[in-house]
Amino acid sequence: MKKNEAENPWKTLSQETKYDNKWIRVEEHQVLNPAGNPGIYGKVHFKNIAVAIIPLDEENNTWIVGQYRYTLNSYEWEVPEGGCPETTSPLETAKRELLEETGLVSNDFELILEMQLSNSVTDEISYTYVARGVKFIGAQPEEDEVLQIKKLPFRELVNMVMQGKIRDGLSVASILKLHTIQQQQ
Repeated sequence: MKKNEAENPWKTLSQETKYDNKWIRVEEHQVLNPAGNPGIYGKVHFKNIAVAIIPLDEENNTWIVGQYRYTLNSYEWEVPEGGCPETTSPLETAKRELLEETGLVSNDFELILEMQLSNSVTDEISYTYVARGVKFIGAQPEEDEVLQIKKLPFRELVNMVMQGKIRDGLSVASILKLHTIQQQQ
């Protein structure tokens, strides 16, 4: 008999928290795998939802953010991004992050992408918004952010992705999704 696609073939025997801070929790699960054999499964639980924003002005220009990424020991260019606490809506977080990181505000946000960022080891999900008709009022970065902001035509941003100059997964997926949407219009 074929199992239903929606049925979970894994059986969790126990779960133990191995590490916990204000951003993530690392869990070790003792499991029976789909073949019925014992094993372990590690899971990283994110305490925030990832939110990305692609701001666009009337000429289809956008803004990206450059910052040093500690985990990779490299400087990276990305779309404005941030973490959405469980008690906040992703849209409100998008508005806050856009203002904090770029100094831009907008009243026109459209959700274009919902994504699982690394579903083999994490439960992290993300939402990407396009903010149209943006207006600059002044950046307000958080104390642990040292950011550089760059304005460029959106088509140049797509080229940066294709040339490997933008490597952040959420940025790449968001930029290519918007590019596809624009090509279909």
